[in-house]
Amino acid sequence: MIQIKTALLSTFYKDGLNIVADALDQFGIGMISTGGTLKYLQDAGFDARPVEDLTQFPEMLGGRVKTLHPKVFGGILNRRNITEDQSQLLEFDIPSIDLVVVNLYPFDETVQAGGSHEDIIEKIDIGGVALIRAAAKNYQDVVILADPSDYRFLANELLENNGFITLKTRKHLAAKAFQITAGYDAAISQYLLSVDNESTDMPEKWMAVAGPGAPLRYGENPHQKASFYGNLKDVFQKIHGKELSYNNLVDAGACCDLLAEFGIDKPTTVIVKHTNACGVAVAETLSESYSRALACDPLSAFGGVIGMNKPVDAETAALVQDLFFEILVAPDFSQEALDILSTKKNRILLRLKDYQKPEWQVKSLFNGLLVQQADSAIAEPLDCKVVTSKSPSDLEWRNLMFANKIVKHTKSNTIVLAKDGILLSSGTGQTSRVDALKQAIQKATDFGFSLEGAAMASDAFFPFPDCVEIAAAAGITSVIQPGGSIKDADSVEACNRLGLSMVTTGLRHFKH
Repeated sequence: MIQIKTALLSTFYKDGLNIVADALDQFGIGMISTGGTLKYLQDAGFDARPVEDLTQFPEMLGGRVKTLHPKVFGGILNRRNITEDQSQLLEFDIPSIDLVVVNLYPFDETVQAGGSHEDIIEKIDIGGVALIRAAAKNYQDVVILADPSDYRFLANELLENNGFITLKTRKHLAAKAFQITAGYDAAISQYLLSVDNESTDMPEKWMAVAGPGAPLRYGENPHQKASFYGNLKDVFQKIHGKELSYNNLVDAGACCDLLAEFGIDKPTTVIVKHTNACGVAVAETLSESYSRALACDPLSAFGGVIGMNKPVDAETAALVQDLFFEILVAPDFSQEALDILSTKKNRILLRLKDYQKPEWQVKSLFNGLLVQQADSAIAEPLDCKVVTSKSPSDLEWRNLMFANKIVKHTKSNTIVLAKDGILLSSGTGQTSRVDALKQAIQKATDFGFSLEGAAMASDAFFPFPDCVEIAAAAGITSVIQPGGSIKDADSVEACNRLGLSMVTTGLRHFKH
């Protein structure tokens, strides 16, 4: 253990700082402070002295230079067991600093709030980062407290150990401090790369920026540990139910991504199971959209995740109540709906906020990370090319656009069949596109859907005309696909021969 005798406090976030100051004051620990932190401590009645008393140098450059001084960094970085270090402290009259309490300017928060470029640049902390790194480097002799959420933790440690701090705690806080500075630097780097950047090149180095880790109920399987690193509170508010698991979040993310494709104009319900849609429907009312979505595949919907783009009303809640589901996410819930849905304690209800799909997708692979831009493109009718002699009717265009949105969010190889704003069926994750189509046709038949006049969407091109021929035999009349096969002409010829319309988008939507 080390005894804390002198502490340096320089914080942006002062709420709760009095908890640390009370503990320091109880053990007669000297406090050195800067600017607003000094005023906060003195106004609260604590005997803190300005850092200028130590440095004999005023703050300057509008506050950009406060603590960047040898007397501060010498006090932090000196090694207590090195005679030469201690001699130099005596020579230059530098006191040792045993505790550094620092947190950084809110750079990322300023970016997210839409601050001006000048405001954002001024929120790049210099002295704070240097203090954190210095104290963390010298954790053998110094304690660094860089996260305001640890104020009480440190105070309790001081009180329990009579003013001393253990090596275990010092190492833990030092590691956390370097995580904070790494994330801070990564956020700055990403911002600067995004400012007036017309390059489409990937960054030379990938630096992930995420919020604090929150443990999940378990990972993909119960024997796997898992955490989410980020700020889920910015995405949704959990208003009821058990703690979230890894699979809950993966499915909820897939559900929200697909739901976002349909906007908010007409009531839409999406039901997802293992990231694939097993029910999607657009209707005039939310309750009708739910009933139609459930009818797509009521077996797969059991234990699934439901997403709705309109506030859940009592009528819809009464229908949903009969289904066992893991999560229902919607922009809001009426009080009557909450009263109905919260009668089952484990089901999770999420109030969705302003959802923005992540710009990047990151996946661990081999000894590194695989990073790609998210698939944010989707074809509109004007982007499509009619490649058959027959053009789609207005109804067929609507069916094609609807099916194409769903196929984009379904595991490859996939085929999606849809009609009249309803997902009829899909073949998902097959190694053969023909197998995906056969699976989709079989599922639609099993649930009593007629495929007469339905649209077929494929996530990638047809290498052979067999899928068109099978689709035509099932009653499908229109096809949407990326195109790009050297044998596209064979599929087009099959459509012309069998009376189908086909449009190509030029956009492949593989999803692995």
